[in-house]
Amino acid sequence: MNTDGTQPPVSLLLADDDPAIGLLAQMGLTKHGYHVTAVESGEAALRAVADRRPDIILLDVIMPGVSGYDVCRRLGADPATRQIPIIMVTGLDDPESIEQAYAAGADAFVTKPINWTVLRHQLQYVLRSSRDRARLAESEERYALAASGANDGLWDWNIAGQAVYYSPRWREQLGLRSQDIGDDLDDWLDRIHPEDRLAFHNALNAHLAGNSRKFEIEYRIRDHAGDYRWMLCRALAIRDDDDNPCRMAGSQTDITERKLAERQLVHDALHDTLTGLANRKLLLERVSHAIKLSHRRQDYRFAVAIMDLDRFKNINDSLGPLAGDSLLGRIGERIASHLRSSDTLARIGGDEFAILFDDVGGHDHLDRLIERIRREISQPFTLLDQDVVTTASLGIVYSAPSYENPEDMLRDADIAMYQAKALGKNRHEVFDSTMHAQVSELLQVENELRAAIPQRQFRVFYQPIRRLADGEIVGFEALLRWQHPTRGLLAPQAFLSLAEETGLMIPIGQWTLREATRQLAQWHSEIPQIRDTYVSVNLSSAEFAHPDLIDHVRVALSESGLAADSLKLEVTETVLIENTAQSAKVLDELHAEGVATAIDDFGTGYSSFSYLHRFAFDALKIDRVFIHQIDRHDKSREIVRAIITLARNLGLAVIAEGGENSDEVSCLRDVGCEFGQGYAFAQALPVDEIGPLVRRKLAAHLSVVPNGHNS
Repeated sequence: MNTDGTQPPVSLLLADDDPAIGLLAQMGLTKHGYHVTAVESGEAALRAVADRRPDIILLDVIMPGVSGYDVCRRLGADPATRQIPIIMVTGLDDPESIEQAYAAGADAFVTKPINWTVLRHQLQYVLRSSRDRARLAESEERYALAASGANDGLWDWNIAGQAVYYSPRWREQLGLRSQDIGDDLDDWLDRIHPEDRLAFHNALNAHLAGNSRKFEIEYRIRDHAGDYRWMLCRALAIRDDDDNPCRMAGSQTDITERKLAERQLVHDALHDTLTGLANRKLLLERVSHAIKLSHRRQDYRFAVAIMDLDRFKNINDSLGPLAGDSLLGRIGERIASHLRSSDTLARIGGDEFAILFDDVGGHDHLDRLIERIRREISQPFTLLDQDVVTTASLGIVYSAPSYENPEDMLRDADIAMYQAKALGKNRHEVFDSTMHAQVSELLQVENELRAAIPQRQFRVFYQPIRRLADGEIVGFEALLRWQHPTRGLLAPQAFLSLAEETGLMIPIGQWTLREATRQLAQWHSEIPQIRDTYVSVNLSSAEFAHPDLIDHVRVALSESGLAADSLKLEVTETVLIENTAQSAKVLDELHAEGVATAIDDFGTGYSSFSYLHRFAFDALKIDRVFIHQIDRHDKSREIVRAIITLARNLGLAVIAEGGENSDEVSCLRDVGCEFGQGYAFAQALPVDEIGPLVRRKLAAHLSVVPNGHNS
């Protein structure tokens, strides 16, 4: 401790040939009480230790010249440095490398890329363990012969008389009374775990034969309750004048906690810390094993699936990361309930899971299993007393002789998963070779989509919404188009799904909202007769769940000068039920701002009527599937009539989408529908065609020329 009562910094030597790692270590550890010295080779590490012994060493495995393993062994062979705790840093992820690190004398290991928060806690653990070992070494020196290699429980074996003395502490470690174990060596050996018994015998015989300097072994021994505890046993044999062993004394240390901690470290290296499932590293190991097995056995087939949650980001944004983490854990439990013990379920990042289906039968069986898993996932979850719904898209790849490494299988399963996303989500697709080209094209479109905003390639078209009684235009729906530099004008179906998956929907949606409000404010100024019209803008699930949605709306209204009651925002039922409580809160906040809202595509959602009373809406838009040929189908007409009656009783306006001819429009008037939009009135038009259209309609209805100009 320093004179001012503070603890001196812990001196840490980092040996890594990547200078960036040294810089990151200084940035990440200095503020937590570490003095970091960084060198870039094994030779430099040995010189630094010789100059000034550090408290702890972080040692890269692979360096030019002397490797990390060699540095570890040299320091361990020197009595002056063998007590310095060493953590090996490696990018290698195979078990053999881990075993080699421990064999070289390392106290622990971490893999690259380094998680500095986890490393900091691991440093504290290793330092505490090192101090404990240092204190143990000091204690051992006081015990002379009996404690030469250990502490804790002492034992003394009279080899000639074949009697063993166990100290009270030795028996206490195992919860044994004096009568529970005799003085025969076999009473001890019979308690050793069957898997460790041979190694114990071999080490003991080697020392008695003079082939090893001291007896030292870690092994498991059964305690009074029948459980096995890990022990470190160290001893020395005393020899007579003829160099024959006549006595052997030593000690035994309970290392169960340390062994459990080591096992936990190995477990953590191969498992996801959030869900406890296998991680990518363990999954790749098992897929690699399955590939090798499939090459040896022609009758063995397996499959790998990658699953991505379709709307997880929206849930995570609206309810917070803790709720999102809870959802991931519970989804993992639901999936696992459908798998066999020989299958492997892994979380490989974010909201992405992977499944290794071991020894699968035909495709039909796996298809049915995947469908059960998808249905299970789509059932509502209760999080923070709120019901949330998510779905999953999966890509599947079956084993084939062409696969040599697991990464290729995961890549192709990932490609199939993205194909499932592109085809509408909440489905699964099996990989085939044609998907490579499709994914390449998708990546190209994504890059082009990212450039579309700064290059001002988006356009907003407007489709008039009319009052059916007199044909007057009451509003416009803003519909996004992409003026692609080579493919021409693209409809939303060609890019919006990709925009949502890549996170681009938020900036695209914000631009659309600002542009639509700006344009309507301009029309209000230029054509005073339509100042009562509104503009309707669709909100994607990502936009609706975004915590800054209300601020985005305020900014758009403020910049454009448009009145809040001239803006109507549309959301689908599917978006609403992803998080019903949060949805109701957002709708209430929009109403407080004076902004109107509408349910889009009404009638095609999960349970349309049951949710109507839960949300504060101003209007609902009947999906075009009910309007198409309404004049010819009695059932469609009666469904529309029922929706209109219900909406009227709830005080909601009704807008029919998709009226394509005069007969459908006439039928809509007959069933009492107030408003409509569709080709029977006008298709979606570019900005420069809306003004002339409005002026022609005004001239026809009012017999005046708007703004004093001829139409």
